[in-house]
Amino acid sequence: MRHNKQKNPKATGRIRIIAGQFRGRQLPVLDSPGLRPTTDRTKETLFNWLMQNVHDAICLDGFAGSGSLGFEALSRGAKHVYFVEKTSQASLQITHNAAGLGCAQNITSYHSEFSQALQNIKQNESEHSLPINILFLDPPFGEGLLIPSLCASVNHQILATDALIYLEHESAVTLMHINQALNNLSQPYHLKPIKQHVTGAFHYGLYQLLRR
Repeated sequence: MRHNKQKNPKATGRIRIIAGQFRGRQLPVLDSPGLRPTTDRTKETLFNWLMQNVHDAICLDGFAGSGSLGFEALSRGAKHVYFVEKTSQASLQITHNAAGLGCAQNITSYHSEFSQALQNIKQNESEHSLPINILFLDPPFGEGLLIPSLCASVNHQILATDALIYLEHESAVTLMHINQALNNLSQPYHLKPIKQHVTGAFHYGLYQLLRR
């Protein structure tokens, strides 16, 4: 659902937009347990990978948290970004930050569980805001959310047939596990790696969604 105008929540942290129209702008974010904004270094790497693909893209920032990835995409020319965040204060902060940047008309903010937001996007949005070209998925670690959320995104048929998907997840989840799940869908898919980076604690990578 879209938020009505409300009082600005208390923000105690900041994220920085690295490049583009809003370069250098620092946005207030909540400092709360479980909120884990993507680091500047990781974000810069990701958008170097996406350099040729962001302009005019329709994006979905699932488990948006601070909205760092979605706002970076908007700054670099994305046409529209769907933000999904179940924590009410974090979702409200995203809405206020969009208004502060002057890009509120380019976002749709859903304060809901990810699965519910997918249904709303499918049912309520016009053909001008679909299909989604870039999906950012960075769910909380250790809760088993990545693979079900990715499969649900595919099943709702809101992604472009060659969508680009950014995944950030704990190292125990592998591409083999992800592709096994996608291959078991009624219409089988798989992810083709484009770029990947591995650290000791987590993996992140950019992939292309392809039909089997």
